[in-house]
Amino acid sequence: MNFKDLSPLSNSSTPPSEPDETLTLESHNPISARQDLFFLLSDKILALILSNLTKRQQISACLVCKRWLKVSGGLLTSLRLLDWDFLDSGRLSYRFPNLVDVDIVQACIISNRNNSGVCLSDKFVSVHVDLFISDNGLFWKPEFLGARVIDRGVRVLAQGCRNLRRLVLLGASEDGLGYIANECLALQELELCSCTDLDLKGLAGFRNLQILKLVGSVNGLYGSVISDIGLTILAQGCPRLLKLELVGCEGSYDGIKAIGQCCQMLEELTLCDHNFEGGWLAALSYCMNLKTLKFQSCKFIDPSPGPDEYLGSCLTLEELRLERCRLRDKQGLGALFLVCEAVRELVFEDCWGLDNNSFGAASICRRVVSLSLEGCSLLTMDGFEPVVLSWKELKRLTVVSCNNIKDGAMTPELATLFSLLKELKWRPDSKSILSSGFEGTGVWQKGGRSFKI
Repeated sequence: MNFKDLSPLSNSSTPPSEPDETLTLESHNPISARQDLFFLLSDKILALILSNLTKRQQISACLVCKRWLKVSGGLLTSLRLLDWDFLDSGRLSYRFPNLVDVDIVQACIISNRNNSGVCLSDKFVSVHVDLFISDNGLFWKPEFLGARVIDRGVRVLAQGCRNLRRLVLLGASEDGLGYIANECLALQELELCSCTDLDLKGLAGFRNLQILKLVGSVNGLYGSVISDIGLTILAQGCPRLLKLELVGCEGSYDGIKAIGQCCQMLEELTLCDHNFEGGWLAALSYCMNLKTLKFQSCKFIDPSPGPDEYLGSCLTLEELRLERCRLRDKQGLGALFLVCEAVRELVFEDCWGLDNNSFGAASICRRVVSLSLEGCSLLTMDGFEPVVLSWKELKRLTVVSCNNIKDGAMTPELATLFSLLKELKWRPDSKSILSSGFEGTGVWQKGGRSFKI
């Protein structure tokens, strides 16, 4: 009887790389009991089998043999690079040929784990830092790979992974971006960290880029400057953008105006810890198709918005989100509400400084359908109720961890509004008694309405 076996008889303890398919085995030979039936399967079927394993099981499976290692590597589509040499040597694209999502930021930071046990973590990176002592205390200065080294690695990546859809880069120059634009024609999402205005010239070569995130300055890591020059270059090079996020960027009215005029398809704009000059809010009116506007970790909105008659408005805006922002700037916040007066969904999350006067300015947004308040401890029922009652189209309301909004101060008018809402989540504090007060009323049993208490 003839059998195909992966491990033919040999005097060597190391099995050969290729099986001997012509080997004839006798029925008493014990090697036939250990026959590898997976050898009879095609790579496509084997990949389908391995794809049903968990990540941990796939790691174990790739150690079985070289064939399984190669097939399992083709299943990986997303990777966060930690070792730069793995990319620079060309092993990355050989080991994982089907990557569509790659993040190389962590590998671009030089970290010496032997000198310090301190680890600096940010939502962008997590690195071990090297501390040194000066007269002013402890300092850490991060070290990055040089621009030429990064560009060389980016070129290797572009040539080996031409099907990339998403890419996160740090310190890439105009040349590095040009390599990606020429090779990865299907790239749709790009994140650039620690880049300068002139580096953004490389964005002009991207034909299908729809989502872009620029990280200019991050405290403790790097302090690159992206000004109106860079924003104008961006706008002219990426006219088909749908989503844009600016982190730690500088600029003014001119930069935002250029984005609005050139990126006419832009639907979502996110500003994180921005350093824009006064008067930039008026440029938002040039974003004719903007649907979502987000502010994250901003120290201010607009220090000098100017006269109300020059602000304009975003008529297509549907959602305004403010997350972890300082809202002590009453004038800037009021100007923001005026520009966003057509907004339908309003979200405040862990915003410091949102008191009764600041929230009262939101009453100008008369088309609000959904309101979410979370972690706004300065707001009381005296400032909350008049604004909510003025919104005649309000259908969804969420109030969580707003400790100064008390159930005892609720009026019959507000209670009536609650009974008409389609969705209500009311947890202003741990002592809220509204849930027990609604027992037996059947208020959440009315058709099509859901109430979460």
